[in-house]
Amino acid sequence: MAQNRFSKASGPSNRQLRVGELIRRTLSEVLARGEVHNDALRGMSITVGEVKVSADLRVATCYVLPLGGKDAEAALKALARSQGELRHHVAQALTLKFAPELRFRLDETFDRMDATRRLLADERVQRDIARRDDDENGDDDLG
Repeated sequence: MAQNRFSKASGPSNRQLRVGELIRRTLSEVLARGEVHNDALRGMSITVGEVKVSADLRVATCYVLPLGGKDAEAALKALARSQGELRHHVAQALTLKFAPELRFRLDETFDRMDATRRLLADERVQRDIARRDDDENGDDDLG
């Protein structure tokens, strides 16, 4: 039986990644320049960390975080209210058949990085890492 080249579950295609990055840049520029007619967004500095696009390029999930992480829920609500205007800006910047629907989610990447740093800084973890390094250098007690 022939393989369907679209049935791979190996991750996003190059096109999805390119379109996601273009959307991310466009949103970042529009929000930085304050081109959105929403007073709640004008006073906020919002970081667009990543944009994941569906396989059919019709839905773009945008992971955002206000500077300092303050008022994250208010920022998500303001972005949702301005979704149509932001979608219009994205449509102008991209040459796609359809402008993707924009969905906004809170970017939790920084929280996960902080949790990982705290975990790696724990003295028990540092002791285990040092013990493992000693074992790899041949300093084990077997000889």
